[in-house]
This record gives sequence, C-alpha cells and structure tokens, in this order.
Amino acid sequence: MMLYLHGFRSSPTSMKAQMLARAYESRGLAHQWRCPQLPASPKAALALALELADDLVKSTHEPAQALTVTGSSLGGFYAIAVAEALGCRAVLLNPAVAAARDLATQVGEHRLYHSDEPMTFKPEYVDELKAMAVPAITQPDRYLLIAATGDEVLDWREMVNFMTGAHHLIVPGSDHGLSDFETQMPRVLAFAGVPTPNR
Repeated sequence: MMLYLHGFRSSPTSMKAQMLARAYESRGLAHQWRCPQLPASPKAALALALELADDLVKSTHEPAQALTVTGSSLGGFYAIAVAEALGCRAVLLNPAVAAARDLATQVGEHRLYHSDEPMTFKPEYVDELKAMAVPAITQPDRYLLIAATGDEVLDWREMVNFMTGAHHLIVPGSDHGLSDFETQMPRVLAFAGVPTPNR
C-alpha cells in the first residue's frame, strides 16, 4: 500500500502521481493507493497525511510497516516525518530535506501548477516546517532516495548527505520533476513490495 505526497504547488494530477496510480490500478490494488491534495499549511498537510496513512493501515488490515509513503520535493520532507512517526517505508523523490530554509523564499501568493488555482504560502508556514523537521533519519534501510544530479531546484548532494545509510538511486542528469520517472518507477514499486502485473 502506498500514500503519495506531492510537492510544493503540485497536485495528485502530477505525472509521477498519475503513473503510480495507474500502476496500482493495473494490478487491482487501487484500494491500496492514496494521493490527497495537500493543504498549503505544512501542519495541516502532515495531519492529513497521518490520517490517510492510518486509514490505509486499518482498511487493509496490514501493519504500518507494510505502508510505503512516497514523497516528491516538499512531499519528500513530509514523507520523512510520516515514516519516522509510523515506522513505515519511504521513497523520496528529490526531497526537500531542508524545507524551512528552501521555502522561506516562497512566502506569498502562488498558483498551482496543474490547475492554476491560487495558493497562499504564509510566513507562519515556515515555522511549521521548522517544528516538524526530522533532525536525522532512523532505520535508514527503510528509505529509498531517488536523486537527480540535474535537479535545477535542490542540491542532490545535500539529499544524499542527509539520507546516509539509505538505499540510493542517483539519476545522472534528469531534473527536479524527474521527467524520466518511468525508468525509475520499477525500483519504486519493487521497494514498496508491489507485485508485477498479471499477464
């Protein structure tokens, strides 16, 4: 089962979210998939993520350790917090490991990428990010980091340093959105324990 957390100004209609959703659907596992639209408030976003994670665990009658939280960019920051709280696996796609620092410059009015809906990122949201920051991951073996050396937004080396001991897949080139995600998706699904589709 998988909970997908999108990045800043993104949505469940993002390319990576849609590709993973289709992978679960094609295997008859749509009931094991959750991908919410996250609120702008990090505190509210994390609360929603934890609520949906709990719902998945209860509805599938599986232990929390069977859950994989996959997060892209800011969603990766949230995924770390969820994984540390629940003891589950996490896949991090170009995660914002220093989210409070990186998003301090983004306070103000924005538009969502996929719908053009307005979004306000308030100054207090930076404090919310600071409050939920995980100083260091525990049980690194539960984590898979996918980092692109061509990320134009975040420094992949900072991700690698923060995720010491985790499983790493370093993608030469590419970009922040992992536009070549199709090539990395099999590794994500395998790490999450998703079976190959029936032929």
